[in-house]
Amino acid sequence: MRVLRVMSEGSSVRLTDIAVAADLDKATALRLLEVMVQGGFVTRDAQSKRYTLGPELAVLGAAALRRFDPRPLARPSVMRLMGTFHDSVVLSIPSGVESLCIDVEVGTYPIRANYLTVGSRRPLGVGAGSLALLAWMPDDEREAALETLSGQLARYPRITIELLRERIAAAREHGYAVLLDVVVERMGGIAAAILDPQGRPVAALSIAALNERILGREAALAQALLREATVCQVRWAEATRADRLVAPAQRKTNS
Repeated sequence: MRVLRVMSEGSSVRLTDIAVAADLDKATALRLLEVMVQGGFVTRDAQSKRYTLGPELAVLGAAALRRFDPRPLARPSVMRLMGTFHDSVVLSIPSGVESLCIDVEVGTYPIRANYLTVGSRRPLGVGAGSLALLAWMPDDEREAALETLSGQLARYPRITIELLRERIAAAREHGYAVLLDVVVERMGGIAAAILDPQGRPVAALSIAALNERILGREAALAQALLREATVCQVRWAEATRADRLVAPAQRKTNS
């Protein structure tokens, strides 16, 4: 699983890089990769000797997303936000103590935030969308996540647990999350969480841009993000309700 997470950003990766990132020795990493190549979960380029994710994972991913896929619900919102503000818009979902980028619409503004791609993962709190997911978790889950995250922030020296607590409090007060100049210099993001009917964060919409483009339009960006997050929440609730109605009907038909 660690090997697959390392490869989840979709680019081709060398054996050495996989072993280091997954905290495995090269022999173990190679053995695991060979098994996954045989099963079609990983492919290996004979010339470059690099590895990429294989077609079998696409099948598994499609099966998983039939149960939970916010992209069709959020895609119109992603397009509207990019079309209005011309900066990159990101849709993220929680995955344990990480956020997973599942959709990106790259902005048309000349200086773009290109550091998030579909499939990329970050610890919760690293980035505005990731911070929004963390901020709206139930209190006990958030505290447990922060305990775990304290050992995972070495790659982000500007982010501390104290900073995250401060930004979480600000996000809860204002209704949206802002994180500037701590992940990438002079860049930042602003985000709103998408909540399920029980109030849990199932996804986050975020806009990534230059710091000054966020600070100069913060009120307008926040208003638009909150509006689109509400639209997504309504659509999510409707889809969830429809699923609950369909399931008993299917059971009755099968019986």
